[in-house]
Amino acid sequence: MPLTASETRDALAKLGIFPKRAFGQNFLVDGNIVRKSIELAQIAPGDRVVEVGPGLGTLTRTLLEAGAEVWAVERDAMLARYLSEEVAPLHPGRLHLLEADAMDHPIADIPFELPFKVVANLPYAISTPWMDAVLEGPLPARLVLMLQYEAAQRYMAKPGSKLFGSISIFLQSAFEIAPGHKVSGHCFHPRPDVDSYLFNIVRKPQPVIFPRRAKLVIRACFQQRRKQIGTLLRGQLPDQGRAWIDSLVAAGQSETVRPEDIPLALWQTLPRFIAEAQGS
Repeated sequence: MPLTASETRDALAKLGIFPKRAFGQNFLVDGNIVRKSIELAQIAPGDRVVEVGPGLGTLTRTLLEAGAEVWAVERDAMLARYLSEEVAPLHPGRLHLLEADAMDHPIADIPFELPFKVVANLPYAISTPWMDAVLEGPLPARLVLMLQYEAAQRYMAKPGSKLFGSISIFLQSAFEIAPGHKVSGHCFHPRPDVDSYLFNIVRKPQPVIFPRRAKLVIRACFQQRRKQIGTLLRGQLPDQGRAWIDSLVAAGQSETVRPEDIPLALWQTLPRFIAEAQGS
């Protein structure tokens, strides 16, 4: 069963742990939201699940009770020891705990020969760089993540929106966005200053993963998002950029278009032009 607010406070006090802002430690204390995470992730017995920042194991326990096998990465040494002593023995062989930084081990070193899911109350400070690391592959079949609401909005943003950016392109090229759930700050201890969102995405049948060179170019374009794409690419990709812009014009765009207004499908063609130029 998920830990209640009072059980969470008592456990932290017993361990002498004060939630660390630097670690993004906001402990989920609402059982309904924990169960909603399991529901959105469609957890079934035998599922293999990665969890990032399990903390006191509120979500971890529920995943294990649902029959999942869990690979968890926890940075805080005291919490990792607590999980090893209090949670792992209740589910022999089904909790694989790694004491490490999730940025160094984004999918908790899970063997990825078989499909896996990610269900996590993600530390907000690492959400975008962590997501970017996951998008390098191998890709989970589904992710259900507790995110800062503003981050979720950026991930879901569509072309033409001021929030549409490089992470929107990379994520939406690999995953379909499924219905999520907004979460109030009172569902956590300590209460964060922002609203949160259960972000729910499913891997596409043919996901597009951007090579690093293309990602660098796209990020650079959005760092100067008010400039026209023709101007931006003259400095970055003088040859292959011209060819790609010609393809945009052929598709009905203009070389004066700004990065945020270029459709997702056209951004997905950029790596091919870069690869062709590199191979020539």
